[in-house]
Amino acid sequence: IELRVGFAAITLFIFALYLRKKLAFATHKKHFFILGALNSAIPFLLFAYAAQTINASTLSILNSTTPIWGAIVGIIWSKTKPTKSMLLGLLLGLTGVAILVGQNSLTIDSQAITAIVAALCASLSYAIASHYTKHAPKLSAFDNAHGSMWAASIMVLPLIFVIPAREMPSNEVMLGVVALGVLCTAVAYILFFRLIDDIGPTSALTVTFLIPLFGIVWGNLILDEQIGPNTLVGALCVIAGTMLVTGFIRIKPFLKRNTL
Repeated sequence: IELRVGFAAITLFIFALYLRKKLAFATHKKHFFILGALNSAIPFLLFAYAAQTINASTLSILNSTTPIWGAIVGIIWSKTKPTKSMLLGLLLGLTGVAILVGQNSLTIDSQAITAIVAALCASLSYAIASHYTKHAPKLSAFDNAHGSMWAASIMVLPLIFVIPAREMPSNEVMLGVVALGVLCTAVAYILFFRLIDDIGPTSALTVTFLIPLFGIVWGNLILDEQIGPNTLVGALCVIAGTMLVTGFIRIKPFLKRNTL
């Protein structure tokens, strides 16, 4: 995790030098540490822990619950009035998670339950970070990504000494970590924070619609994971729930069509 956020921070620093952007880290350090913790350090560590127990398909579906958590956070934080579509979406999302957890209910152990809870908490952390960004000091998307990555790197660094690596990573693993840090973190976060500025936190979280699709496909093709009916049904429930929660689809138009 330290390598991921470290490579991301260095990449953004190089971009900053090229673009001649000066980061006022000391001025906004509290903001960067809050954002770095909620949007990087905490979810990255929790997902890494969960990935040791549950497969990539299930993990990707749990990751896509972020908009559902975002709606709940919006109701509590921003006093957003829940609509019928939102409530149905929350119910569908919870049903999807229950189906995923229940697919091995006879054999599931406490370690798997802990991993699932960790993944859900990681998604919740993303949701809180998204809403926090909207109410936080108005900085550019680049500055938010750059500053939060350095803050996350500082926070995760002590864990290297507490939880040392089991073995030296291979060249193939290192290449994957570099790609994860540069493309999937540094570049992705610039785009994500820009989305929050442009369309708001809840709508920005709709990018997670694609996570289960790619997670299930790559899990099957690369990791040879089996795709059972529970995985597909659970994924469909979560995706439908997130679409309803974010307003991507609504109940009212369907009701009107049926009454005509």
